[in-house]
Amino acid sequence: MLKLGVNIDHVATLREARYRGRSHGEPDPVEAARMCETAGAHGITAHLREDRRHILDRDVWALREAVKTRLNLEMANVPEIVEIALKLKPDIVCLVPERRTEVTTEGGLDVVSNERALTETRKRMNDAGIEVSLFITPTPTQIEAASYVGTQFIELHTGAYAEHFADRELREEELDRLIAAAKQAHGLGIKVNAGHGLNYENLPALHRVPHLVELNIGHSIISRAVFTGLGDAVKDMLRLMEGYSA
Repeated sequence: MLKLGVNIDHVATLREARYRGRSHGEPDPVEAARMCETAGAHGITAHLREDRRHILDRDVWALREAVKTRLNLEMANVPEIVEIALKLKPDIVCLVPERRTEVTTEGGLDVVSNERALTETRKRMNDAGIEVSLFITPTPTQIEAASYVGTQFIELHTGAYAEHFADRELREEELDRLIAAAKQAHGLGIKVNAGHGLNYENLPALHRVPHLVELNIGHSIISRAVFTGLGDAVKDMLRLMEGYSA
């Protein structure tokens, strides 16, 4: 069964738009996580950024207490956040590139150039009982480097697929890249997740990509929730995922 991890960062983004710098505010990302789980989500994802632009330290600690499924902490491979993760002990961390000027994560990790540093962090996380995923573009060299790091998962960056979805030719090219990447990673013994830019329109075609374990989706679900409510938005996405065969 293909699993759904719901990213709740944008719930915190909305809260910080009015309550930044305060010890309270709405909407509450922890309550959002509870609602997603009640609706059937298999996991909750939150990105603790260095600049704390949305998810805050207090959020991740509250999430660790509240989440009953699987807590995925997205994070940059920087000392401060690594130490927080080792204390927090999420079920899994997803190491991502991070730039202060970006609105959302714009690309995959350069695993090839950062293999040593990523391997060190992977070992520290695994020693603490935390699984590790690397957020990467679907290219053979990056996937091969991920295998050298020893990561348990990769998360394939689906941003280019989502961006070109309306162009049939480019969409097929991006799907072929994702299919090849998933097959390569699976052959190397790496579990495969995917995410970025996935929505209710482009998700069904992703069923063609084999070996997927989990999709991490945030913005589209939170956007639909404005009109339908969060529980129904999660259920609608889960229905689109039914029937997936790895």
